[in-house]
Amino acid sequence: MPKTKKAKSAKAEKADKVRKAARASKGSKVSDEKGLDFARAWVEFPDPADDEQVFRCDLTWLTSRWNCIFGSGCQGIQAGRADDGCCSLGAHFSDEDDEKRVAEHVARLTPDIWQHHDEGVRGGWVSEDEEGSRQTRPFQGSCIFQNRPGFAGGAGCSLHILALKEGREPLETKPDVCWQLPIRRTYEWIDRPDDTRVLQVSIGEYDRRGWGPGGHDLHWWCTSATSAHGAGEPVYVSYRAELTELMGKAGYDRLVELCEQRLASALPVVAPHPADPAP
Repeated sequence: MPKTKKAKSAKAEKADKVRKAARASKGSKVSDEKGLDFARAWVEFPDPADDEQVFRCDLTWLTSRWNCIFGSGCQGIQAGRADDGCCSLGAHFSDEDDEKRVAEHVARLTPDIWQHHDEGVRGGWVSEDEEGSRQTRPFQGSCIFQNRPGFAGGAGCSLHILALKEGREPLETKPDVCWQLPIRRTYEWIDRPDDTRVLQVSIGEYDRRGWGPGGHDLHWWCTSATSAHGAGEPVYVSYRAELTELMGKAGYDRLVELCEQRLASALPVVAPHPADPAP
């Protein structure tokens, strides 16, 4: 894992890139979203592996019962294209290393796993947006790596399917922006009263605001939708691999301790996620 303070926050860097596309696909919102402003419980703790940074984590989100419902109730970010999920716009690469890593896995995709294999080989699977930023190529309305419903190799991301077939974590094969969602990692240097400085690494929910102004125009977003909050495991458990990659093992292990303390309390949980099922 790269040193946390040097690692990229791919989604934050690409937030403005979705604005025009999101507004172009604007449609009526789905009514099960709870909104953006509600009480949250945050915890801050030193990074056990780096004394120059601290983690600030949203326990309301990380102990919530959110789970991805792609293909089983997901409404999609673009009206009329629920089957796309959040893949309608393609994925911007966080940097050259991200694209190079993905390319190594694309080379192993075969027609039985990747529905648009022939098109990707013939016409390429990378494109550039209006500002010259490189991304996975949109094809027929969504990311070229997305297999459509009815494809024999399985619907959904072909890179995700490849990872599962090879016994890998999907974060190994997919672009950064894809595997990190809906976790949001941000950075802020904090100047302390004793003239010391520390990097605060925040780990929280990637809600509509995370995409910038264009996020408000997405047709639907899952993190505050009640239909996506019914998982058996909380986010900090189901996203173990992703959080470990984002925080390092020592940081994640400490987060687990704090999340478990929160859930083990005999008192009612303070600031539960409003989209979670009622206790």
